[in-house]
Amino acid sequence: MTRIPESELVLNPDGSIYHLNLHPEDLAHTIITVGDPGRVARVSKYFDEIEVKKQKREFVTHTGRIGQKRLTVLSSGIGTENIDIVLNELDALVNIDFENRTIRAVQRSLNIIRIGTSGSLHADIPVGSFVASAYGIGLDNLLSFYDYTPTLGEAELTDQLREFMALTSKLPFYASEGNAALLEVIGRGMHQGITLTSAGFYGPQGRILRAKARFDAERFQQLANFSYRQIPITNFEMETSAIYALSRLLGHQALSTNVILANRASQQFSANPKEEMEKLIQNVLKKISDSAIFQ
Repeated sequence: MTRIPESELVLNPDGSIYHLNLHPEDLAHTIITVGDPGRVARVSKYFDEIEVKKQKREFVTHTGRIGQKRLTVLSSGIGTENIDIVLNELDALVNIDFENRTIRAVQRSLNIIRIGTSGSLHADIPVGSFVASAYGIGLDNLLSFYDYTPTLGEAELTDQLREFMALTSKLPFYASEGNAALLEVIGRGMHQGITLTSAGFYGPQGRILRAKARFDAERFQQLANFSYRQIPITNFEMETSAIYALSRLLGHQALSTNVILANRASQQFSANPKEEMEKLIQNVLKKISDSAIFQ
């Protein structure tokens, strides 16, 4: 088999993967990603035991158990460029033999669940609501660097949204689909929608402080009127589309869940963001603990 050179698969002197600083045995089959490094401990405090604690740069990892189920919680940092690092290195940890630098003959598939924060585009999805993303719409250029063939649903969504945007915002985008089985289990009882993934927090989401944005909040708000198969565009954040696209490209299952901290339609922000996030963490962990689909 072809050996992957040192310049492409970069390892630390101790044999761990370069950015995440992890060895294959540090990783569980089910992985929770969070943007904020400080949120890792807020998830792992619910573990019955913690086996691994590691950190490098913004990437903090705790691996442990809830009952008999082994989980990893990992901070990704903010943005799709960080997701590019995280998803490729997670995949390398389970599907590349580091000693021989070759792709393993038998591939492993991970469950990857995002617990994040987001802004709603609908007044009836208020601050404190939970949203599970059926699809991500990438308003960045990450997927243009990969050989990616869309699913039928992604292709249909792209065509319909492009037609809708011809009358509104004409933003460059790509569509990526979450895992249906994870959506059914983890997304139960949550709002389910299409999530816009932006390349930034201010101009790329139509926020204007001093720098004038090319597309203002009103232009983005028009996208709330779009739906695909009765699934509306519900919210904004900065990671989902890349998690979905790279997970499917690499053969993993992914779902993004978000608590709404900002309501762009009503111009409100949560008075208790930590409390709202705590509720989402508890909700997701209980569903993982109760479901037989997780090892």
